[in-house]
Amino acid sequence: MTTTIVPVVPDHPAFDQVAALFDAYRVHYGQRSSPESTGSWIRDQLAQHRLAAAAAIRVDQVCGFITVAIMPASLMLGTAWSIRDLYVAPHHRRTGIANALLRHIIHSARVAGALRVSLQTETDNISALELYTAIGFKPVAGLELLNLTLDPLTQDLQDTA
Repeated sequence: MTTTIVPVVPDHPAFDQVAALFDAYRVHYGQRSSPESTGSWIRDQLAQHRLAAAAAIRVDQVCGFITVAIMPASLMLGTAWSIRDLYVAPHHRRTGIANALLRHIIHSARVAGALRVSLQTETDNISALELYTAIGFKPVAGLELLNLTLDPLTQDLQDTA
């Protein structure tokens, strides 16, 4: 079965299918389904060029998607691509779609002159880790992922110096 990988923008004919699959992706990770809000959010991210997206299409059906943020790599005076989301519909898994989406982004990044492509996943996502390492992604020694969750009810820390 032929899989076609296409870039998706808000006015692409497959956008609504991508948005619906993005909502399923959010539900997969424990979020409440919200098709309208999800579609609006992804449309805004793509329109504002905060994210780029590609969809895997088989027989006019979106089977998976990938999003990427393109960020400055200031020390090297170039760009780095960060894969933010990768999702394949459950009944299309283990058919090469995730691999095709990843290879599409890697190729696109290379053509655009990016210095690197990075991603992150949960440590217990063994199947994803196996795929990523098989393609050539490697853990980055010496770096830690740190987050600061922003609570809208908490005031920012003031500079006391």
